[in-house]
Amino acid sequence: MTTASLTVDPYADAAPASPLRFLYRLNPLAKLLAPAPAMLVLIFVRDAATPLAFVVLAYAIVLVGARMTARTAIMLLVVLPAMALVLGAGLALWTDPGPVSGSTPLAHVGDWTLYSGAVAVGLSTGLRLAAIIALALPAGLTTTGPDLARSLVQQLRVPYRVGYTAIAAFRFVPRFRRELEIIRQAHRVRAGHRSFLGFGYIVPLLAGAIRHAERVALAMDARAFGAYPTRTERHLVPFRARDVVFSALVLAASAALLWFFFPWGL
Repeated sequence: MTTASLTVDPYADAAPASPLRFLYRLNPLAKLLAPAPAMLVLIFVRDAATPLAFVVLAYAIVLVGARMTARTAIMLLVVLPAMALVLGAGLALWTDPGPVSGSTPLAHVGDWTLYSGAVAVGLSTGLRLAAIIALALPAGLTTTGPDLARSLVQQLRVPYRVGYTAIAAFRFVPRFRRELEIIRQAHRVRAGHRSFLGFGYIVPLLAGAIRHAERVALAMDARAFGAYPTRTERHLVPFRARDVVFSALVLAASAALLWFFFPWGL
């Protein structure tokens, strides 16, 4: 079974040997809304333990529920730690030393002093951003744009004219990639023409986009798209009991982490 076939209908009952993990079978709204309260609370926390606990929770969900591709491994092991480290170091260096002057001095450079309080502020801020991004990874790594648009139409009753226009826009992206490669090949054939920063590709790519949009609009009009208040769905994205269980477990885990790690006494 190819990867493409897995993304057409990931909500159908799978065979026992199916390589699909549970995150791919969940409704996109469950994966988006379940961590949303924790992401909102993380904006207001100021300690380092709470966001670090949520980073561990998000990593556990991704490791158990998603395929460990090279993209996933790089995101988990390189991108997020590096981002948190760079942001934390930058904020530690730029923190006003006045409010943290009562903490332990760590380094002196001329009149400037690095205090442990500044390092704590930078570390907690970097971890907060890393935790918010990490909680978005389960949905981001296992959900396609068309599935999200279908879920918004079917569960949240977003007008299908809006939702399926978004799906058409998502379909434009791979087409643009193919057309861009064709344009590049044509330029190479024509006496090795090179474009500075790709500006020479803009006009033909824009012309191709306009032609494709016109064909899509004509096809939609020919099929009476938008003429009726509802439409028959070809691909259903149901909200099942598994989505309720996942949402409840994530919310319960988030509440438990806040209970144990959030400094309520501050």
